[in-house]
Amino acid sequence: MPLACARAPVNLTTYTLNPLEDPRWAALVRSHRCASVFHTPAYLRALQRTYGYEPVVYSTSPASATLTNGVVLCRVRSWLTGSRLVSLPFADHCEPLLDGSEERAAILAAVRQTVRHQRLQYAEIRSAAPELTVGSNLEVASAFSLHALDLRPTLEGLYKGIHKTALQQQIRRAEREAVRHDEGTSQQLLNQFYHLMVLTRRRHRLPPQPLLWFRNLIACLGDGARIHVASIGERPIAGMLTLRHKGVLVYKYGCSDARFHRLGAVPFLLWKAIVQAKESGLDTLDMGRSDAGNTGLITFKERWGATRSTLTYLRYASGATQDARVGLRAQLATQLFARLPDDLLIVAGKLLYRHIG
Repeated sequence: MPLACARAPVNLTTYTLNPLEDPRWAALVRSHRCASVFHTPAYLRALQRTYGYEPVVYSTSPASATLTNGVVLCRVRSWLTGSRLVSLPFADHCEPLLDGSEERAAILAAVRQTVRHQRLQYAEIRSAAPELTVGSNLEVASAFSLHALDLRPTLEGLYKGIHKTALQQQIRRAEREAVRHDEGTSQQLLNQFYHLMVLTRRRHRLPPQPLLWFRNLIACLGDGARIHVASIGERPIAGMLTLRHKGVLVYKYGCSDARFHRLGAVPFLLWKAIVQAKESGLDTLDMGRSDAGNTGLITFKERWGATRSTLTYLRYASGATQDARVGLRAQLATQLFARLPDDLLIVAGKLLYRHIG
């Protein structure tokens, strides 16, 4: 669909398309150097099935031409947190698939026009590309640390590069204690993983993501999503969900039973995932974002030898946002979540997460 009035200073016309229906989007994601698992139709379909978000791609390529660029966003409609465009909900990052400043100017102008005309609260783009902040009228909403581990060295070299006390000793401890690693997408593994996720979110005074979200990730991504569970005997003690696209493995979710942290199951699981990634010929482990103030998580990632970059969430807002009110609500909700039994905490996650994306 052309946005006939969306004219940037370079006079490029911008179009929109549905990435779940237009096969050109999948082709662009396969070929573009900046594409990640979060751009894929499979991930977008999991978002739509779970939360009802509507994906849309802005591009300067008309329907009759090969798709050479695009910015994918989801329409989030919420009476609680405001209606907005996000690129992309529950994705740490989602780079615009653009190769030139003229394309970028045209597409961002069209996104701004949508925000104004549809009276949305804002549009947000989650990017590690510094050039997006130049001349785009996008404001920095928040910034995070993003870590990636280069998997191209030998397995021996990777192991030597990790912290001896905090990681190597923990991995050996798990092996001595006969911690077992199971991996796959079975219902049993999903149940074990989700039980650990509920424990972890409770520890952080937050509701867990809906179980349906994890089911849909597995159903939509197929072999691109895997569950890893560490157990001692028959008791699951740590879990991890990874996503895979081209040469990149994404460490998306991690969870654990804090009573067994001394056994080293978390480093053990991540090391197992690294070994499998090397065996599969992958070249990068995306370790995801960390809040700037979360020094413990940042230190954990850097002890693996991961490289840090800056991840910036950029927004174009139509006016004053609800961030202050939402922040106050979040503080009050955290106190409430700490008191809820598990069943009600799970229900809270089902009700609230569609408003968070």
